Amino acid sequence: METAEAVAVIKQHLIDPEICIRCNTCEATCPIGAITHDDRNYVVKADVCNGCMACISPCPTGSIDNWRTVPAAKAYPIEEQLLWDELPAELTPDQLAAEGVPADAAEAAPVAVAPAAEAVAEPGTAPFHSASYGATRPPWSAAHPYTNLHAPKSPITGTVTGNFNCTEAGFDSETHHIVLDFGAMPFPVLEGQSIGIVPPGADALGRAHQPRQYSVASARNGERPGYNNLSLTVKRVTQDHQGQAVRGICSNYLCDLKVGDTVQVVGPFGSSFLMPNHPKSHIVMICTGTGSAPMRAMTEWRRRLRKSGKFEGGKLMLFFGARTQQELPYFGPLTSLPKDFIDINLAFSRTPGEPKKYVQDLMRERAADLALLLRDEAAHFYVCGLKSMEEGVVLALRDVAHEAGLDWEQIAARLKQEGRLHLETY
Repeated sequence: METAEAVAVIKQHLIDPEICIRCNTCEATCPIGAITHDDRNYVVKADVCNGCMACISPCPTGSIDNWRTVPAAKAYPIEEQLLWDELPAELTPDQLAAEGVPADAAEAAPVAVAPAAEAVAEPGTAPFHSASYGATRPPWSAAHPYTNLHAPKSPITGTVTGNFNCTEAGFDSETHHIVLDFGAMPFPVLEGQSIGIVPPGADALGRAHQPRQYSVASARNGERPGYNNLSLTVKRVTQDHQGQAVRGICSNYLCDLKVGDTVQVVGPFGSSFLMPNHPKSHIVMICTGTGSAPMRAMTEWRRRLRKSGKFEGGKLMLFFGARTQQELPYFGPLTSLPKDFIDINLAFSRTPGEPKKYVQDLMRERAADLALLLRDEAAHFYVCGLKSMEEGVVLALRDVAHEAGLDWEQIAARLKQEGRLHLETY
């Protein structure tokens, strides 16, 4: 029989499926690929996780911050985790003892560290990991956010008070601006936060659909100032990333809603992707598609402050990309904003007869202006959109810094430490 001293014990990192809203933040943030998912759950590979904690702070719900003390040889495999509807209970001292784990070993169990994950890459061979540059703390002047007021088991009801297509595109590429009102129920949100929408019905296995995450597109005092409402920017999904026909469950549900319909909402989520509130602070916003939602929220709040005459804002600079002008959300309202209020740069990648242009191309064209902002301690940078854009944007910032003779790694470290470079991609 194996002796107690010979039994290795670990604290296994797990994700709570009851709280997780499947936003992909953890998997996108993990620098070693220890997190994976299927249509049901996000899970952590015990043989890969090295306990670096990079995924803990960015998680909007806290579902990532869960641990179970288990014998290393009996760590929960990902195949089992993918089937969970809730976390298993912590093993009792008697159960651990039955596995040959003495009490003192259980109490001192280390976070699971995979030997393979501890290997150090050869100099010059480490891949560029753009997510590692993103801050996990808010700007020092950000307002205090409220999070997780309404959990998946107790959602709040929102009533649709507006729903219209905010692009010139046809059905397959339309994006809707949707306004939800919460009446007297508390649901405070800040620019940069997100909410979860629970679509009705069940999946192929008969389980209720999980919440889908959407960034808030309105200012903190409501889509209509002084009202307990908010807006979302939702693209109707009719095909997957490979171009195959697919009908997005929640996006189509939301885009088809009528005024007066009700929806189930959870959240709010997010405690770091928040705008600065100190005078003369600059905001550089880089986005594609529906990643414009938090940028619209920040811009609108600054517009209202400017109108009040009670706040001296700094520079606003927007880099906004879409396939065509017709697919760009809010194109009309954007073009009507005063040029002395916001510096707008639009990139279109599928304009007939024109070369492809992406947001990172525009950033390089504006390198001189961005270099000045990289030097400015009052400048804050926000990136939101598809995951595929993230690396190109961060590389563009790096190139801008190098071209200006700046030490990118030193600047990037400060931006991250001071909560001034935020990446929210999906």
